[in-house]
Amino acid sequence: MSTEATSVTLYRSGAVEELFLPFRDATSGRATYGAGRYLDVERPAGDGLVFVDLNRAYNPNCAYNPAWSCPIPPGENRLPVSIRAGERTTAGVHEADEDS
Repeated sequence: MSTEATSVTLYRSGAVEELFLPFRDATSGRATYGAGRYLDVERPAGDGLVFVDLNRAYNPNCAYNPAWSCPIPPGENRLPVSIRAGERTTAGVHEADEDS
């Protein structure tokens, strides 16, 4: 297992306690939703570090209904590795443009 650190951009919105992490990885468009998945993480403690549990990654609402618009993960949140944790593609998930 690699211990190499990876930096991603987390977002916060107003009074919402959790931070928002949209990401794509090497499984996007294959085993997972093509436009990426999302993760909600707790705000950092005093040390500024956050714990990211990739088992809790989920498909955005737009994966299930093409009428929804969802944020596309920024370039720095496109991971070159396969994240084989969290929600996968299932029946009822529509296809997203691979270049999104």
